[in-house]
Amino acid sequence: MNAPLRRVGVVVMVLFGLLFANLNWIQAYKADEYRNSDYNGRVQVAEYERRRGNIEAGGTAVATSKETGGKLKFQRSYPAGTKYAHVLGYKPVNLGDTGIERLENDFLAGTSDALLGNRIKDMFTGDESGGGNVLLSISKRAQDTAYEQLRNNRNGVKKGAAIAIDPRTGAVQALVSMPSFDPNPLVDHDTNAASAAYNKYEQDPDGPLKNRALSETLPPGSTFKIVIAAAALENGVGKDTEIPAGPTWTPPTSGTEIRNAAASICPEAQVTLMDAVTESCNTGFAQLGVRLGADTVKEKARQFGFEQDDLSVGQLGEGGLPVAASRTGDMQNPDGGTDPAALAQSSIGQNNVRMTPLQGALIAGSVANKGRQMRPYLVKQLLGPDRTTSYYNAQPRELRQPVSGQVADDLRDMMVSVVKNGTGRSADIEGYTVGGKTGTAQSAPDRPDHGWFIGFALDKNGNAVSAVCVELEQAGSGGSAEAARIGGKIMQAAIADAGGR
Repeated sequence: MNAPLRRVGVVVMVLFGLLFANLNWIQAYKADEYRNSDYNGRVQVAEYERRRGNIEAGGTAVATSKETGGKLKFQRSYPAGTKYAHVLGYKPVNLGDTGIERLENDFLAGTSDALLGNRIKDMFTGDESGGGNVLLSISKRAQDTAYEQLRNNRNGVKKGAAIAIDPRTGAVQALVSMPSFDPNPLVDHDTNAASAAYNKYEQDPDGPLKNRALSETLPPGSTFKIVIAAAALENGVGKDTEIPAGPTWTPPTSGTEIRNAAASICPEAQVTLMDAVTESCNTGFAQLGVRLGADTVKEKARQFGFEQDDLSVGQLGEGGLPVAASRTGDMQNPDGGTDPAALAQSSIGQNNVRMTPLQGALIAGSVANKGRQMRPYLVKQLLGPDRTTSYYNAQPRELRQPVSGQVADDLRDMMVSVVKNGTGRSADIEGYTVGGKTGTAQSAPDRPDHGWFIGFALDKNGNAVSAVCVELEQAGSGGSAEAARIGGKIMQAAIADAGGR
């Protein structure tokens, strides 16, 4: 055999070897993945043989299945349309599923190991017992209120988010992202129509598919001052201790003045920490942050939950809806040392500080719950197809304790003062003690500011009943006051659903 033929033979043998190796790889390692792929037509038909279980909120089914009489026997339906979209997600024929539909897919579809007994029984009876049911922690009144108040906010804002939690348990009481989307067209059995609907949402510049409550971060503005106040309380500053303030302050090495939002805000040379929080004193907190130092500020933020990359919200101890990490960002100069100007801006929630609305609610919840931050969850219970057997019940778990009970008490007093005497008055709820912190955050030089509110409500016994964060993107003047008003309405609805007034 001459050399050219020998080389060709070697190449052919190598190619056959690679083909053989790939075949074995597919058969030995990839078989299950291909067998269970969303794009496997036989799997799709089999999946629609069994009625999918309901997803429920407050005793109302918000995701159901109805018979079609077609090849795919059941059609998924979302009766509330856009209202629960970012919680439920969707279960389409030809697209990837999302939200609770994805997280609890096996249980809803009836293929979970937990439901093996039902499937064995069906083999003898010939029945199709259907999938299990997922009961959410969502308060129906709070969700309805959050959705309607965000959609019809007085500032005409199109983008924003609201999330409320029970500070004692971590149960998510409401989760709304605006703009929302209707998941019903995405589960159409006409796959061309479903794909067209998805492409329309995906190409919408307002990003309706984004879950702004969990996966989007923005500068939090003055709501971040609660983190700075917590660090100060742990480093020798009391709530009645006077700190430097004044109408303006220029950080060392910077020619840019930091000003307060209005001339009437802490023009004195010194104010108490209590007054600095109540009035939202930029100059006071900028100086306080520089005095504490970047390491102290970043560490206290981390203890509240910033920089956490692995948080999700679903079942406790299981995977859930992904949550973007909140960040404190860079506070260094080019030489690697601390940049006082950057630290000063960060201390009032600007510079590179970024926060999710969930993180804001967790901060408020920690303060309300005597310093204990509970792990947030959405799935309250899993019920079998017959609704008599429970396969999972949420058991609250502590996530962390960012501050001591004493520091939490001081922060609580200061946040209550914000609602009684400061910028958060519109969050007040009659018969309950409400605390909060508003925030106005710069977005871009040519765009309106973002409006924020984080807050909590306590009953007459001092027990925390709800904590909330509302974010209105590019809300402009009065955005934080409107966020506070909406926050109060959401908490009031959560209280009413729980049997309060």
